[in-house]
Amino acid sequence: MVSTLQRALFTARQSARVAWFYGHYLAAQKRQEPAKTKSGEPFRTKSPLPDRSALMADLAGLFARDLNNAEQGFYAVPVDHDGNLISMLSKSRAFFSDLPEVNRRRMERDVRDLEMEEGLPGYFTQNFHFQTGGYLTEDSARLYDMQVEVLFTGAANLMRRQALVPLAEYMTDKDQRRMRLLDVACGTGRFLRFVKKNYPRLNVTGLDLSQSYLDEAETHLKQFSGIRLLAANAETMPVADGSQNIITAIFLFHELPPKIRKIVAADIARALKPGGRFIFVDSIQNGDAKGYDGLLELFEAGFHEPYMSSYVKEDFIKMFGDAGLEYKSADRAFLSKIMVFEKPD
Repeated sequence: MVSTLQRALFTARQSARVAWFYGHYLAAQKRQEPAKTKSGEPFRTKSPLPDRSALMADLAGLFARDLNNAEQGFYAVPVDHDGNLISMLSKSRAFFSDLPEVNRRRMERDVRDLEMEEGLPGYFTQNFHFQTGGYLTEDSARLYDMQVEVLFTGAANLMRRQALVPLAEYMTDKDQRRMRLLDVACGTGRFLRFVKKNYPRLNVTGLDLSQSYLDEAETHLKQFSGIRLLAANAETMPVADGSQNIITAIFLFHELPPKIRKIVAADIARALKPGGRFIFVDSIQNGDAKGYDGLLELFEAGFHEPYMSSYVKEDFIKMFGDAGLEYKSADRAFLSKIMVFEKPD
């Protein structure tokens, strides 16, 4: 049961977060030039873009959904940890300081200014979102959550939290001490923090290719026990066959080349126990939301998402079905989609 005070505090905190990140978004938009094609021409979407009022109404619906999930007992009333005021102001300065370089890469289509690291696949060593350091440096890891929340005007954590609903449904009547969860491409550990807040005795593993991001995740997760962080490739995960009750992948698959998606899907199926559940959260695809296809085109061009054009057309039900997982459900939450699959028992 959510009290009146909890509801009021949630509304106040989330309103402040949206104002903070949306303000950064508007300021950043004024400082950067519009996206261009490879030939230097202004980029034009083939599909129409949704107007701002429609986007804000959809965002408001996501906040209502988040609170409703808590009221239904799927998870505790959420509290987003963005740091104290000094930390937030420091990240704000770093965000704006990096914008000129981000804008330069966008104009020059320069996404390969990273130093190659041994053992990392080529598709990973590029400047996703045109961000400095790609996913490879400590500075990038510290700034990443700020950049993503600005991009989604404070909704990134809310979209991640929607994975907690199918997780809660699966965990009903189960002893969390006997369950194992693997978060593939855990990044800075934001989703794992939500998991441990709600399931403190659950054994969880976070896996990511970037050691810098895992180091950042460790700082966010240090108050919790029962967490293992692994620097490894999702194509060949160092976990035993059938060892995981739950596997999650949040905002991973749109950043994988088409062939690699199938390999990762197969390894997820391998690692999942019979009867286990796979929870997928990622960007919406073409046709998922009326009027949003143009936004997906703009996202690919304006934020360097090199595999987005194939992602928006990918048949994930078939892909995971071919890997041996059964499709259970699909849902949309603002700019994300949530899909649930299970391995036949």
